[in-house]
Amino acid sequence: MSIDVYGQALDEFHRTGRLSQPLLLHSGYGDIEEMPIDIFFREEDEFPELEFIALALCDGKTLDVGAGAGAHSLYLQSRGITVDALDISATACRIMGERGVERVIHEDFYQLKSGSYDTLLFLMNGIGIAQSIDGLKTLLNCARPLLSPRGQLIFDSSNISYLYDQYHIPRPDYYFGEIDFQYEYKGQKGTPFRWLYIDQQRLIDIAHQEGWVVQILYEDDNDQYLVRMEPRKTD
Repeated sequence: MSIDVYGQALDEFHRTGRLSQPLLLHSGYGDIEEMPIDIFFREEDEFPELEFIALALCDGKTLDVGAGAGAHSLYLQSRGITVDALDISATACRIMGERGVERVIHEDFYQLKSGSYDTLLFLMNGIGIAQSIDGLKTLLNCARPLLSPRGQLIFDSSNISYLYDQYHIPRPDYYFGEIDFQYEYKGQKGTPFRWLYIDQQRLIDIAHQEGWVVQILYEDDNDQYLVRMEPRKTD
C-alpha cells in the first residue's frame, strides 16, 4: 500500500501552520529539494501574475485538476465561478472541504468520463500528470469528452532544458522534460512518479497533431509560460 507522504505534509501544515520536518522532493536528475508546503495554502495576494491571468480566463463550469489544498478553487469560488476541485489525494480532498471548498472530487483525472466543463484548469504545471509525450496525447484525448462545446484547457508549463547544463548531466534518450520524482516526509518515501515539463514548440507540434488550437498567452523570465487550448472545430 502506497503512503501519501504529500498528504501527510499537507495535513500537518493545515493543522499547525508549520512542518516539524521538511517535505523533500527527490528528482531523477540527482537533486533533493525542500518543497515549500505553504505554496499550496497561498492567498490571492500571493498568486504570481501568470496564475492571475489564468484564473481570470476561467469561464463557466471549471474543473481545477490537482487542486491540492484548494487555493485556486477557493479564489474562483469567491468570484462566483462554479468549480469542481479534483485531487487524487484523499487527504487533500478532506483538507479542501475543511477550508471551505464546496465541490470536491476525490478521483483520478483519467477516470472521469463526462462533465461538460467550460474550463479545465491545470495550474502549477498540473499538466505534468501526463508524465510523458505519449501521455500528453492520452491526456488530450481524455480531456476532449469532458469539455462543453465552448470548452478550453488552461495550464502552465516550462522548458527545463537548462537543468541538464546546470547539473552537468547527460540528456536522456527520451524527451528531456520527462522527470522522475519521489516525495519524502519524516523518513518515509512515497511512490515514485514521473512528471512532464514541455517546451513550447513540442507542445504546439503535439497539439496540432491531435487537433487542438494553441495560444501562448504569457511568458516569464524563467522559461515558464501560460497556454490556452481548445479542440479544433470541424465543419
